Amino acid sequence: MKTGGTTAIITGGASGLGAAVARRLTADGAKAVIFDMNEEAGRAIAAELGGGFYKVDVTDEGAVEAALDKAEAEFGTARILMNCAGIAPPAKVLDRDGASQPLSAFSKIIQVNLIGTFNVISKFAARLHNADPLGEERGVIINTASVAAFEGQIGQAAYAASKGGVAAMALPIARELARFGIRVNTIAPGIFLTPMLESLPQEAQDSLGAQVPFPSRLGKPEEFADLVAAIVANPMLNAETIRLDGAIRMQPK
Repeated sequence: MKTGGTTAIITGGASGLGAAVARRLTADGAKAVIFDMNEEAGRAIAAELGGGFYKVDVTDEGAVEAALDKAEAEFGTARILMNCAGIAPPAKVLDRDGASQPLSAFSKIIQVNLIGTFNVISKFAARLHNADPLGEERGVIINTASVAAFEGQIGQAAYAASKGGVAAMALPIARELARFGIRVNTIAPGIFLTPMLESLPQEAQDSLGAQVPFPSRLGKPEEFADLVAAIVANPMLNAETIRLDGAIRMQPK
């Protein structure tokens, strides 16, 4: 699908991978509409790109519905959905004293990363499936998993479960939406230079990058955005989970 002239919804688009995607799709001719909880950063990116911003909790059905309504009224039918919103606080099953992790902490990560992703997908697809096709397809949905879906480390039980769920649901959703000409793909990034990692000392960043076989460095958000652009452009890419990780295989810790 050609990106030029389309509208793209990017959840978590106020920073990191999402912001890089918003910039890339804008450069390719799309209108980027950011859904994020960080109002200050989101509005700044939207102003920079000439796009839109709506403060949205992806786990809130009403908030997602309302934001999609506003985005459609202002920018037209969105053809691209990029789900980048997510959280990743580490937590072990047992703490130092052998006490179990509070269920609420586990549930919160599942709620945002997995259920939030599904919530936006379902609301987005409900609008798009009746739109006029652009050539042979109506649109593209791209989700963000993680290599933790396959090699979750100690302290990542909830995060790995949430991202494993994101990867697992791509195929059944792609099969369901195929009759409407809507593709569904997933990217599983490795270690990327996001704001969280930028806050670490340079020595720590270099140590993490050295774990990557090749290229032995942290991934650049722009490289993630390059893959998003390639997925949008290639209609035969459907129901895939693509690792973007420099061949890294995560160790237990």
